[in-house]
Amino acid sequence: FYWRQSRSNSSLINYTKISPNRKSPRADIIKKIAIHRTAGVLSVETIGNIFSGSSRSASANYGIGADGRIGMYVEEKDRSWCTSSGWCDNQAITIECSNSATGGHWPVSDLVLNKLVALCVDVCERNGIPSVTFTGDKSGTLVMHKWFAATACPGPYLASKFSWIASEIN
Repeated sequence: FYWRQSRSNSSLINYTKISPNRKSPRADIIKKIAIHRTAGVLSVETIGNIFSGSSRSASANYGIGADGRIGMYVEEKDRSWCTSSGWCDNQAITIECSNSATGGHWPVSDLVLNKLVALCVDVCERNGIPSVTFTGDKSGTLVMHKWFAATACPGPYLASKFSWIASEIN
């Protein structure tokens, strides 16, 4: 297995609830970030509870609650079950972002966006990712869930922010 990346987790986390839904260890180096939306206004505790049941068969490495707190659900050394693609999940740190309202364009607050950028910078620094690219397809560093599964995730609002997110991280 590959261990170029850091064996650490983010120091930015405020809450931890490790999900049983993971593959340990991941089978590739960390070189991508997959950003998701929670499809609701959720806390880090609620996100953790959603991922805590094995019947759900879903998880993420991190989640950002509506109040800006960051939760960890799968350690970085392990693969989350987040994008419906083993190929992507083995390479990506997956991050769920709480929405600030439900439905419509599925917006997220500026607080959540700023915490997302800070978390991504931290992930990149610890894992030796020199720059983040958003290419609009699977070849870039920053990827969308909807490219791997029949879903609208990350929703129109977050999808429209990917170029800005990449620029802010860099």
